[in-house]
Amino acid sequence: MGSDRTAVFVDAAYLEQVALKEFGGARIAYRKLAPTLCTAKDDLLRTYYYNCPPFVGDPPTSDQLERKRKADAFYDKLRAIPRFELRLGRLAVRRCEKCSYVYYQQKRADVMLSVDLVNLSARNQITKAILVAGDSDFLPAVRVAKDCGVVVHLYHGGKMNPPHDDLREACDERSVFTKALMDAMRWS
Repeated sequence: MGSDRTAVFVDAAYLEQVALKEFGGARIAYRKLAPTLCTAKDDLLRTYYYNCPPFVGDPPTSDQLERKRKADAFYDKLRAIPRFELRLGRLAVRRCEKCSYVYYQQKRADVMLSVDLVNLSARNQITKAILVAGDSDFLPAVRVAKDCGVVVHLYHGGKMNPPHDDLREACDERSVFTKALMDAMRWS
């Protein structure tokens, strides 16, 4: 058996929720993520990280500017990691019509992950995809990748952050984040 040309796709908002709810807010050292999730058989093409920067209003508040400054510094560190691709969507402001509650919704991040997975699969750039996610929105992209001959390995949270059943079932291989895995990726 030869090696697998592998790409890692990370829904960062999902991974952050797993780290927060299941591992006490463990901080991920993203430089360690791919080496921890890949096997000796994996020839890593690239890690793709999908998230949204903090919302900044017009005019921005001082708190918003500080959050943006910290996020920009973090993103600069991620850009310095070899074979690491940063993909940023945007946050949209939403308001509940009934109660006027204001909340933020990620836009574009899931679509970018799906497009990258399909593109790399269809162009035979990868033979294995490691997916860190839990959302059923990725199901069509997973199916296309599999139809292209790509093995899809899902890493997901446990009881507090399980993946959608359809996504879990569609993937070829599945692994729950354990304390040992999280410790291996933990910022030290």
